[in-house]
Amino acid sequence: MTKSFNRTDRVSAQLRRELGTLVREAVSEHGLPSVSVSDVEVTRDMAHAKVFVTALQSERAAEALKGLKAVAPEIRFRLARAVKLRHVPELHFHYDDSVDRGERIDHLLRDLDDGGERA
Repeated sequence: MTKSFNRTDRVSAQLRRELGTLVREAVSEHGLPSVSVSDVEVTRDMAHAKVFVTALQSERAAEALKGLKAVAPEIRFRLARAVKLRHVPELHFHYDDSVDRGERIDHLLRDLDDGGERA
């Protein structure tokens, strides 16, 4: 059982590396808002992969996600040529809001820190 878990981790890491390049190319070819791949999670049966992306402009994240979902079959086809897997997982793009949440927490902490100095 541990072996399959390790394989999914290795496959996820390989897909993350390859998808970083492929998504960047798709963004420039299709005029989508700039995004980068932050993580990839592959199901145990290798049939599906959740691809988490972060957007440079968080206000255009929905537009970028919609565009990526539209070109997902093309990206999957290119991915199949780049990796040596019997079956390339179906790609499901999701927005990774962890960076946005981190910035929001950072601003809140700064505001608390500023308030403490005034008192």
